[in-house]
Amino acid sequence: MSTLSAIFQAIIQGLTEFLPVSSSGHLSLYQHFTGNSGEGALFFSAVLHLGTLVAVFVMYRKTIWAMIKELGNMCKDIGHRKFTLRNMNVERRMIMMILLSCLCLVPFVPFKGWFEGIAEDKSIFAEGLCFLYTAAILYMSDRCTKGRKTPENITAKDAATIGLFQGVALLPGVSRSGSTISAGLFSGLTRETSVKYSFILGIPVILLSCLLEVKDAVASDADIQWGACLIGFVVAALVGLLAIKLVTWLVKTDKFKIFAYYTLGLGALVLLISFIELCMGRPIVLG
Repeated sequence: MSTLSAIFQAIIQGLTEFLPVSSSGHLSLYQHFTGNSGEGALFFSAVLHLGTLVAVFVMYRKTIWAMIKELGNMCKDIGHRKFTLRNMNVERRMIMMILLSCLCLVPFVPFKGWFEGIAEDKSIFAEGLCFLYTAAILYMSDRCTKGRKTPENITAKDAATIGLFQGVALLPGVSRSGSTISAGLFSGLTRETSVKYSFILGIPVILLSCLLEVKDAVASDADIQWGACLIGFVVAALVGLLAIKLVTWLVKTDKFKIFAYYTLGLGALVLLISFIELCMGRPIVLG
């Protein structure tokens, strides 16, 4: 993998991880058309995801630090048998709701290998369908009545709904941020709360998933280019920070639907190309 290719993929990851257009789907398309697929590509994608997590920590550092301190208080309460879910402060409620959203991913764990297989196969038909699904939920959520729930008002039902939508986002072409932000809007959360909850929720999920991928890749004979991984990590973090600020502004200004139009057009184009490849009997590789 060249340095230019690593930078380009990192830019794609940094932008699409937070813009609701599916980072996994875009990386899958890039790797499909350039022939950079397989275990090495999967490891590189995991490193890029870790880079974007740095952007989340920087952007929401005050909220995350407050939650970390509250987590310590929770552990102390559990140790002294004083833990209670009554009259929770904002930070404790966020921790409990995010934990519930993460637990909703458990039913999807048995399908992890299948999800990865779709991203690594030689067809992009599934990615095309998933882009269309993303377009549909983005469009419907944008038309929802504006919610009023803030972090202190998030309920278990809201957290479970967001968690289940996140599970579907394991498919390449289904945006994780788009799914969780849309689920938050469907649940009546304010736009600002939906965005914040979505990005903070991604921390434990993406971190665990990436660490497992890194562990598997290191243990295998995959060709890992550490220099490219380091460059990709840094670029993804920087671009990701800009993307978070951009999506926050777009959601606040009621311009969320532009992503629905984009993924709709992209999904249709990907399906068309997959049909052409089927007729040709081979994938289209550029360069």
